[in-house]
Amino acid sequence: MTDLTQPNLPGGLPDKRQVAASFSRAAPSYDSVAELQRAVGAQLLAQVPQALQPRCWVDLGSGTGHFSRQLRQRYPQGLGVAVDIAEGMLQHARAQGGAHYHVAGDAERLPLRDASAGLIFSSLAVQWCADFAAVLSEARRVLQPGGVLAFASLCVGTLAELRDSWQAVDGRVHVNRFRHLDEYQRLCSASGLQVLGLQVRPHVLHYPDVRSLTHELKALGAHNLNPGRPAGLTGRARLEGMLQAYERLRQPQGLPATYQVVYALLHKPLAPGD
Repeated sequence: MTDLTQPNLPGGLPDKRQVAASFSRAAPSYDSVAELQRAVGAQLLAQVPQALQPRCWVDLGSGTGHFSRQLRQRYPQGLGVAVDIAEGMLQHARAQGGAHYHVAGDAERLPLRDASAGLIFSSLAVQWCADFAAVLSEARRVLQPGGVLAFASLCVGTLAELRDSWQAVDGRVHVNRFRHLDEYQRLCSASGLQVLGLQVRPHVLHYPDVRSLTHELKALGAHNLNPGRPAGLTGRARLEGMLQAYERLRQPQGLPATYQVVYALLHKPLAPGD
């Protein structure tokens, strides 16, 4: 079951209990605003080797189960396990089918047997894990020899426009923090898994106004959860200053919001040293 006994995470990342609660609350609205999540997950799924035919696959950070359903279509003979820290998401997903099992669990301490899965698929979930080395260690433990970990995550530079617009008016934490790309590279290289590919691609969405962006982040459960975020209401003058700063970035399509997405494909060797 979900282990939320360590509320204060290192590295300035949010409290795990707040992450779980936020995404549970967002379950009913999530799919209506998940354009980026759909696009990123589809690109990640396209990178999984066609020759891979797992007898058991894991959708890690499965959310509302959209990609659990995609994985079941791709691997109809495989056993599917959806794992998420937010029990509200699992309840929503269970009603729509997809995975055979829906398990509340933490990516840093997976409640799964050793060498039980041929594929671990994780799209836009592991950026919330403070101990990413533990995520990789758990993936290596759970994967069968020859199995694949495919993950997409976010790195520094994500929502830079919103962050910089707030920085123009105050020094408070208004945007979620993410790891640097070189940290992903270092940890993956040291994981004991073979890195088949690791790259970053920017995804830029456009919005008619800042309110549309912040409403979407809230509906996704991905609004600001960082330690040090402002408590209570933001002052009107500072809010107006942020809006004016963001307006200077307007493009013909609207206000840009850039997501720096890390795509990675890792393989568990058939034998040590392979």
